[in-house]
Amino acid sequence: MTTTSPAAAFARGAYPYLRTHADRAYLDSAATSQRPDAVLEAEDTFARTEYAAVHRGSSMATGEATWAFEGARESIARFVGAGEREIVFTENATDSLNVVALGLSDAALFGAPELAIGAGDEIVVTAAEHHANLIPWQRLARRAGAALRAVHVDAQGLWTIDDLAAVVGPRTRLIAFAHVSNVTGLIAPVAEVVQLARSVGALTVLDACQSAPHLPLDLGALGVDFAAFSSHKMLGPTGVGALFGRAELLDSLPPARTGGSTITTVTLEGAEFLPAPQRFEAGTQPVTQAVGFGAAADYLSGIGMDRVRAHEAELAGLLVDAVLSVPSVRLFGPGAGAERAGLVSFVVDGVHAHDVGQFLDDRGITVRTGHHCAQPLHRALGVAATTRASAYVYTNADDVARLGAALAEVRAFFGADR
Repeated sequence: MTTTSPAAAFARGAYPYLRTHADRAYLDSAATSQRPDAVLEAEDTFARTEYAAVHRGSSMATGEATWAFEGARESIARFVGAGEREIVFTENATDSLNVVALGLSDAALFGAPELAIGAGDEIVVTAAEHHANLIPWQRLARRAGAALRAVHVDAQGLWTIDDLAAVVGPRTRLIAFAHVSNVTGLIAPVAEVVQLARSVGALTVLDACQSAPHLPLDLGALGVDFAAFSSHKMLGPTGVGALFGRAELLDSLPPARTGGSTITTVTLEGAEFLPAPQRFEAGTQPVTQAVGFGAAADYLSGIGMDRVRAHEAELAGLLVDAVLSVPSVRLFGPGAGAERAGLVSFVVDGVHAHDVGQFLDDRGITVRTGHHCAQPLHRALGVAATTRASAYVYTNADDVARLGAALAEVRAFFGADR
């Protein structure tokens, strides 16, 4: 693993997109982060000099490509505190969550009754979940005849461990929740949720999309059963994500997709599957993207995730101050001084979020607008959409200052202050 200078990694110059658009403040990393030269170069080198099929055949080319592919898995596993067999390559985090849900729905049919969810059982989610961590559980509940129960949020979109405990009961078989909300920036009490789940014999599924890129993460120490995260939110390419699962659970979970590369024996009547992770990686894998994913994990490890978190905690405070300093702008999530991730979602009274986003974009500030794939949460907040600004390692105080200055002009521009 190559050690990366924090000063260099935090500088915009390490990222080609930001060099090209030096006049813009990129505050949309919660949606997709930018890639540094080191990650792009790792992808390019593999594609040019090592590109071949993996886990197929016995040629030198296959061996070199497989070595790079599995090396990326090792890097990612190390980054999140997992064993190599506990990391499955998927299309993205959404795919990872569907792999778990579909596998659980087939558990009784394929010899894993201990994982089966049936009629009368309960699946618990929070009202703050991204659709990717809600819709798969809706479908699983419907297929199984189980009940889907939701932890409600307060006026700021927040929930507590006490709120969760009020919903969890003896029939709870699974609790699915986000480590960090992609709307409010709430950091969930993972250890307490795991303890509660274990007390009733329930599985835990963690959406780590907004935590793996931004917080020191040790999934093994946290004790979650499954977790999902994506490459493109942590300085890597699109088209690849990861599913973490405890090894014994992955070896029992039926694969959601079947075909080549997943099996030991196939007859016309049936098939026997490989152990994890290969049992879940059917067909040709996104090898170049996986190599980039591994390089991104190494890059962040080289910076040090404690440094990343400290940098973003400072920016989170600046973002909150920038939003709260503008009259008639409402911030959701934890308030001033409270711990939160480096993102803020807000509304400008009298101006639609999409208009706010366009105004900011015209002034060189990239943000996200809409419901952020969290319609139930926005419904609970009483708004159709919010504007979200999110930071990462390359974000600086000047970016946040530009956001605050532009926000102060929005209502006057649209005549909402009359």
